[in-house]
Amino acid sequence: MLPAGRRPLSPGSRVGLGAALVLLAVVSAVELADGRGAHFVGLFAAVPFLAAAFAIWRTVLVVGVFAAMIGMIFVGASPKPDMSMLVNILGIILATGIAAGVATIRQRQADRIAELQRLAAVAQQAVLRPVGPQVGALAVAGRYISATAAADIGGDLYEALDTPYGVRIIIGDVRGKGLDAVRLASMVLGSYRHVAYERADLKAIVADLDRAVARGVGDEDFVTAALVEERGGTLTIVNCGHPAPLLLRRGQVIALEPPAPAPPLGFMPEVKARVERLEPGDRLLLFTDGLGEARREGEFFPTADRAWRLLGHGTVGDGLASLETALVDWVHGRLEDDIALVLLEYAGPDDGPTVPMPSWEVGAAGS
Repeated sequence: MLPAGRRPLSPGSRVGLGAALVLLAVVSAVELADGRGAHFVGLFAAVPFLAAAFAIWRTVLVVGVFAAMIGMIFVGASPKPDMSMLVNILGIILATGIAAGVATIRQRQADRIAELQRLAAVAQQAVLRPVGPQVGALAVAGRYISATAAADIGGDLYEALDTPYGVRIIIGDVRGKGLDAVRLASMVLGSYRHVAYERADLKAIVADLDRAVARGVGDEDFVTAALVEERGGTLTIVNCGHPAPLLLRRGQVIALEPPAPAPPLGFMPEVKARVERLEPGDRLLLFTDGLGEARREGEFFPTADRAWRLLGHGTVGDGLASLETALVDWVHGRLEDDIALVLLEYAGPDDGPTVPMPSWEVGAAGS
C-alpha cells in the first residue's frame, strides 16, 4: 500500500527511470574500469535527458540529482581532481534543470493530445448513438472502426429506428475527415432522426436529407448513403451512391444492388427502391467503402467470400467482432479509411402495429 497522497509511477516514468538508471550504471562501469580519475563524468549529463523522453519532471529531477551525486563521488575519489571535473558536475546540474523543463513541456503536450482524443471520442459518441440489440423484428449491431489510432472520429454514420412505418436504418459516409465531417454527419443524422418518423416512404426521406446536405455543405461535398426499411418481413432499400448491402441467406452472400444507380446526397439523387422478401434467419450487412478499400499488397479484403463464415453464426455483435478481427489482421492493423458496419438479423414476423405500406412499395414487392 502506498502512503496517503502518494501515487505510483506512471508506465512512462518507469520506462524513463529504468533507461536512465541503465545509462548511469553503464557510465559508472566505464569510469570504474578506467580507474584513472573522473574522465567520463560529463556523460552523466545525458542521464536526465534520457529520462525526460519518457518521465515526468519530478522523476527527471530525482535522476539528475542522483547522477550529480554519483559524479561528485567519482570526482572526490579522483587522485588529481581538476577544474574540468567540477565543470562536468555543473554541467550535469544544468542538464538536469533543462531536462526537467523539457519533460514539463512534453507532458503538457501529451495532456493536451489526450484531452483532444477524449473530446473526439465524446463527439463521435454524440453523433453515433448505440444501436440495438433489438429494434422491432431485427437484431441489430453497429460498429465503428477508426483508421486513426489517435482518435475515433470521422464522417461515417449509422442509425436504426423503430418507426410507425417499420424499422428504418441508414448508413452513410461523408466526404472528408475530421471535425467538418463529423459536423455534416451530425446534420444528416439529426435530420434523419426527425424525418424517419414523419415520412411514409424512403424516397421522401432521401429528398429531405438531400436538401439538408445541400444547405450545409459546399459544392464539392456530399454524403453517400443507403436507407433500409423492414416492414412485416419486406425489405426496402434505396441507395445514394453507397456500397450495396450484402444479404446472407442459407450460406449464400447476395449483393443487393439498386435497380438503377443514383448520386450521393447533395447531388439531388433520384432513387429507385429495391424490394426483397426476408426469411427468418436472414442477415444483412451494411458497410461504408472503407471495408471495400481495405487491402494489403494491392489485394482487397474478400468481403463477399468471407462474409458468411464470419457473420453467419453467433449473435450479430459476435459477427461484427469476427469481421473486425479478420479485417485488422488482413491489413496488418493499417486501415486507409474509417469503416462503419451494421449487421441485421431478421427473426421473423413482428405482430406490432404498423402504418400500411405506400402503394408504390406494394407494387414493387409483388413484382
